[in-house]
Amino acid sequence: MKATELISEQEGKLSVRFSLIDETALFNQRKVLDAFREEMIALRHFAPSTGYGYGDEGRDALGRVYARAFKTERAIVSPALLSGTHAITVALFGLLKSGDSVLCITGKPYDTLRGVVWGEGNGSLKDYQIGFDVVELAASGKPDEGAIAASLSQKHYNMMYIQRSRGYELRDAFTVEEIGRMCALVRNCGFEGDIFIDNCYGEFVEKQEPCEVGADVIAGSLIKNPGGGLAPTGGYIAGREACISRIENRLTAPSVGGEVGSYAYGYQYYYQGLFLAPHTVAQALKGGLLIGACLDALGYENFPAADKMPADITRAVRFNTEEELCGFIQSVQECSPVDSFVRLEAWDMPGYDCKVIMAAGSFVQGASVELSADAPIRKPYTAYFQGGLTYEHCRIACEYILKRLLHEE
Repeated sequence: MKATELISEQEGKLSVRFSLIDETALFNQRKVLDAFREEMIALRHFAPSTGYGYGDEGRDALGRVYARAFKTERAIVSPALLSGTHAITVALFGLLKSGDSVLCITGKPYDTLRGVVWGEGNGSLKDYQIGFDVVELAASGKPDEGAIAASLSQKHYNMMYIQRSRGYELRDAFTVEEIGRMCALVRNCGFEGDIFIDNCYGEFVEKQEPCEVGADVIAGSLIKNPGGGLAPTGGYIAGREACISRIENRLTAPSVGGEVGSYAYGYQYYYQGLFLAPHTVAQALKGGLLIGACLDALGYENFPAADKMPADITRAVRFNTEEELCGFIQSVQECSPVDSFVRLEAWDMPGYDCKVIMAAGSFVQGASVELSADAPIRKPYTAYFQGGLTYEHCRIACEYILKRLLHEE
């Protein structure tokens, strides 16, 4: 079967799931639109600011719109948050102090967070005598409820940490319903501290967000889902008023909190990106389902399985050899709108313990809401891809990928 025939066949099989994604996008688009309307967003909110940024209406209103969209009390949305890792780090240091302890109940966190947690002499949580324990996932890839309850019975913790997406692990992302069950579990065990969610890659995938089911704080990157492909940089942290106030003091200084912070380039792309985000996320989800279904038909194992609805915009595919893995990543680069001519090589990326190969021919550097793919060069040979601003681009990329694998001219 040729690549185009396989794509058409799988599109037909995916029609029901595509309709469900469209239904969710409509729900979330209405939610975001309502947030804009309720905050009476006007052209003046796009204006730039300089210096201290006192009275910056655009900054303050953007935080309120995010808070409404995510159903939280407060939100920080800032270009000063340089990545998802940075947003999470600022939140952790805002909420924790020396002597506190964290329990991560979803296995070891993503690679770039490990230096934040256990680094030696780099200003990590460990350096500040903040403990960070991990409960590994059960063999099913789900939280080990017995081990979580046992950990809570043996030690006092100030924070529960949950990573929604898979990182470089071979497990499914957690649904909002599953996150709600985790929150209920720890509360039923008597935990009274803060429940923190690394929400990267999961925003607007479902009709609810984690703070609607028991989480206290969520954080993520604007060059992923909520930036809609337009936000040029930045991150967000949203949650309970008391938590966000403490985090603002860490982002800036305890004497000024959220009263300062300017942006000389204006806020239009941040507002417009959020407005487009529900649709953009739907496009990425459909594209990921198509590519995953086609590769599954060729015998390549998918995470999540090709017959399941995804809980975030990422997908992992296991290949047989390093050559197949790198060929997949190269195919994504070759059909990118930017730097399509680049020949990729694995390199020692900051924050990772092995070489990583990455396709990122995106308009915003490293934006994983745009179609991108990366992989650590280690066994099992697994590629992680995400994003896609349009379904059409994902479909074309799928054709490139299949033709390489099928040795089709």
